[in-house]
Amino acid sequence: MQKNLFNEYKNSFDENGFVLFKQAINRKTLSLMNSQLQDWVNQSKKYKNNYGSILDGRPRFDVEPNSHSKDNPALRRISSPIEISDTFLAFTRNNPALDLITHIFSPNIKLLATKINLKLPGSGTAVKYHQDFPFEPHSNDDIMTVLFFLNDVTLENGPLEVVPGTHKGKIYSLWSDGVFTGAVDKSVEEETRKKSIKCTGQAGDACLMHSRLLHGSLPNLTNNARNLFIATYVAEDSIALDRNHIPHKYDGEIVRGKRTGLVRSTPFNIELPEFPKEASFFGQQSKKD
Repeated sequence: MQKNLFNEYKNSFDENGFVLFKQAINRKTLSLMNSQLQDWVNQSKKYKNNYGSILDGRPRFDVEPNSHSKDNPALRRISSPIEISDTFLAFTRNNPALDLITHIFSPNIKLLATKINLKLPGSGTAVKYHQDFPFEPHSNDDIMTVLFFLNDVTLENGPLEVVPGTHKGKIYSLWSDGVFTGAVDKSVEEETRKKSIKCTGQAGDACLMHSRLLHGSLPNLTNNARNLFIATYVAEDSIALDRNHIPHKYDGEIVRGKRTGLVRSTPFNIELPEFPKEASFFGQQSKKD
């Protein structure tokens, strides 16, 4: 039964570059994750600016610069939460989405990065259209971004917007006049958004997305949070061509299968990214405003 379902998921993913996966987080784990996240949101009320530290010294906790306050917290990114939470670490190492990833890509899968993207009520956080692959270039593009829904995702609270089939096409530039903006040209966004699909679902569901799929999202217009735990996994034989832009101590850990020591390369042309000086890519995207 599962094999037939996974075959359907794989066919859909191969065609469209994404697939929605129901009940990827069980209720107990989801409750623990949201409890931990609420603690971090409450902690953020004590700070006016970005704070904490990841391996390279950049802030772990990234707040919206224009709207964050004690009364209206606008925490928008937590980088590498698995370094500070056993709950998130255990889930990252073993979850149902990993079984599907091995079915789609390879029996041997390693971890690349984790983060939490938050859209708290009134935060105004939006994501300009981009592809993940130019942020994380590898020798081949068997890279999966898994967006786990920590809350119900609706049409109104800033859902992920994806452009089906774009994982098979052009790798777009994220540079503009010599500045790395982390976003495609505005004309590309305006044209491709017309073909986009909004990914909605219940808390505990997930969207598995190819690294080359064009995507973005609008602000949360509701009084309910829309938070995502995002884990990026890579085929074991896909080797990084640049530094991990969210460095962490578990980088490259094998989470399914084994280490083979092989390198698989596929042909493509790509512009290397700028290593972020900001707390997250939100800072890079703000350069395009």
